[in-house]
This record gives sequence, C-alpha cells and structure tokens, in this order.
Amino acid sequence: MTETMRAITQDELGGPEVLHPATIDRPEPGIGQVLLRVEAAGVNPADAMNRQTGLFSGKPPFVLGWDVSGVVEKVGPGVTLFAPGDEVFGLLPFPRGGGAYAEFAIAPARALVRKPSGLSHVQAAALPLAGLTAWQALVETAGVDHGSRVLITGAAGGVGHLAVQIAAARGAEVIGLTSEANAGYVRSSARPRSWTTGPSTSARLSTIWTSCWTWWAATIR
Repeated sequence: MTETMRAITQDELGGPEVLHPATIDRPEPGIGQVLLRVEAAGVNPADAMNRQTGLFSGKPPFVLGWDVSGVVEKVGPGVTLFAPGDEVFGLLPFPRGGGAYAEFAIAPARALVRKPSGLSHVQAAALPLAGLTAWQALVETAGVDHGSRVLITGAAGGVGHLAVQIAAARGAEVIGLTSEANAGYVRSSARPRSWTTGPSTSARLSTIWTSCWTWWAATIR
C-alpha cells in the first residue's frame, strides 16, 4: 500500500488563494536520492512566479518549494553521504524540481549539506537559493578575494545581505548601498562601508562604481 503525506498543492494557476492542503502519495527515493522529512521550507519570488504562470513546473497540479531543511528519513541506493536521522538543508533541483511545501520531499544527495547545529531549520531553509546566488556570482564567477573591492546594491536585501557577508569573509573591501533605515543593519552584518540613499547618492555611486568597475574589468581579463 502506498504511503501518503500532507502537502500544499494547487490545481490551477493564480494568486495565493489557489494553494490548498491535500493528501498525496509520499515519494520514494531512487538511486542517489534522499527522502527528506521537511522541517522548514523557504519562500522565494520564484515560487510566486511559478504559482502564477507555471513557468517552471508546467500545468498544475504541482507542489512548490525549492529551499528546504529537514531530517533524512530514508536513503536510496548508492547514497553514502547521509543516513536516516541526519539534519540537512539545501536547494531542490531548480527550476524543474521543487516539492518542499510538503511533509516529505525527494532530493539528490549531492544537493544537500549537513545543517550546522547552531542553525535552526527555519534559518537554514532561508539560505539556499539566495546564498547560492551570492556565492556563485562573487566567488565562482568573479573570484572575489583579498584585494577585491566590491559594490553591493540592495545590501540589506535577501541576496544582498548574504553577498556582503560572503565578500567580507573572502577579505574584500565591501561597499554596501542601502536605505538610511537599513544602514545600521548592513554595517552590523560584516562592517562594510555603507552608503545610504539621498540627493547626492548618484554622484557618490558614480565615483564608487568607477573604481569597482576597474576591479571587475581586471578580474575578467
């Protein structure tokens, strides 16, 4: 008999009102996969876009959610990295995967990492998509390191506040552009130079951007 689980699903495209709880079949992990008991799922703009348009998942019904944190319930053949009971988090295959808005979700073992004990499941589930976006842009693409000078616009945003911390941890000089209301928060995250919005922002930004662009041009040559 197939086991079931509760999930938040949708039968039509639209706003938040199309989401509803339902009982669906619980998936089984295949080769290289892990069955994850979901403790927390993150919500991103991509979730709303897919809910409204079906851009990534096609026609409903489907279960949204890519950012996930939870406990390994079962492992598929060939999985040696994790065992039942391990606390992990990660990004489900994006954009064609998903399924974190449920009691259980299937993930490739390679898409997960162990959750640090000092991080709650809620905190961990907020990291994957935004954190990977910042990491891939700054580290894997731009090669930010000691001696780099980085300007981060929207430094208090979902990706921005993580980019500030990543760049600072890599030893770069970090300049964060943010509103006056968020300046204290940005400064506290990694002690970057913080520039607030105001009448002279454009002139200051032009000067900063020139020096940062020099670094960027040197990086990509």
